[in-house]
Amino acid sequence: MTGTAAAPATSSADERVPLRRWLAVVAMAVGTFALVTVESLPVGLLPFVGGDLHVSEGTAGLMVTVPGLVAAVTAPLLPVVIGRLDRRIALVGLVALMVLANALSALASDFAVLLGSRFLVGVSIGGFWALAAGVAVRLVPERLVPRAVSVVFGGATAANVLGVPAGTLIGGLADWRTAFAAAGALGLLVLAALLLLLPALPAQQAVRLRALPQQFRHPVVRAGVIATFLLVGGHFAAFTFVSPVLQDVSGIGEGAIGPLLLGFGAAGILGNFLAGAAAERNVRATIVTVGAVLTAVLAVFPLAGRTPVGGALLLLAWGLAFGGVPVGVQTWILKAAPDSAEAATALNTSVYNLAIALGALFGGIVATHLSLNGVLTTGALFTLLTALAVWSARRS
Repeated sequence: MTGTAAAPATSSADERVPLRRWLAVVAMAVGTFALVTVESLPVGLLPFVGGDLHVSEGTAGLMVTVPGLVAAVTAPLLPVVIGRLDRRIALVGLVALMVLANALSALASDFAVLLGSRFLVGVSIGGFWALAAGVAVRLVPERLVPRAVSVVFGGATAANVLGVPAGTLIGGLADWRTAFAAAGALGLLVLAALLLLLPALPAQQAVRLRALPQQFRHPVVRAGVIATFLLVGGHFAAFTFVSPVLQDVSGIGEGAIGPLLLGFGAAGILGNFLAGAAAERNVRATIVTVGAVLTAVLAVFPLAGRTPVGGALLLLAWGLAFGGVPVGVQTWILKAAPDSAEAATALNTSVYNLAIALGALFGGIVATHLSLNGVLTTGALFTLLTALAVWSARRS
């Protein structure tokens, strides 16, 4: 996130918010949509990439692991490195890097080059996420911050509805290179939206590196980032391999994977806004409920998901639960640490991406050496521990 802005909308008590401000928030949502699409795009393309470049599905999963690890490092460091640089310029530069990375992915001659392009994707993702929530906060009055955050995270969830499934469909109808090229074209549209709608966003204060580890002293922030790690890590340990799981465990044909992922994403959008509304009443209970549902779905999938109908229904429940993770945890952190929201959010963003990387990596190890059912059980074990993390901060 960014430093506090002097923009009138941030502290104004007026009921009216200029339309351009809300359009700017929407532009940020479009940006998160594009970045999450690019980050998760390989999920639906693993079989295509693996077959074309002659690597196993477990190895192909590194396309998710590498950008996740890089983003985990970039998220806390980029706000420190850029200092007082106008956040509008920084966001535009990060999206431009994403466009370049996808062009390289589409032209990759071997898997090593593809992983190199995914490294650049990780830089753009980590930096954009570290700044995006803070920019949204600066664009609206304080009373509308939860709504703005929900809109921005809604863009990320919408990526599961249109982004990843669309990439999967393109990969099936054309090839995986075309899917990466299409993602790059989407990035160009995002560039235009940010340039047109975002106002100048000069930083009033620079983020200090020492402020990041200090956030662990706050019990809610500490519990929040642990919950993020468990929920996101558990999800991606399994979801990275959702295409082969649906095909091999549920017996669903390859052509149906794209439409089913559309359903997953649609359920995720619903879960995002349901969790946002529930978090306004009781954010801890919301996070615990999300974790419990996610655990139940992953735990029973190897048994109840062994038919096409069972697999499809569980996938929808999976999307509904995971859709509430980002907005639930981030709302908890923002409410608990409003005076250090920038550093706390950068830390949470770092852990979020680290969880993606390690979850996908561990899932790949399990998929390669054990079984696809094993990745589902692994995910369930991760998410099962979430309630303990949330309970540890019950008095905060």
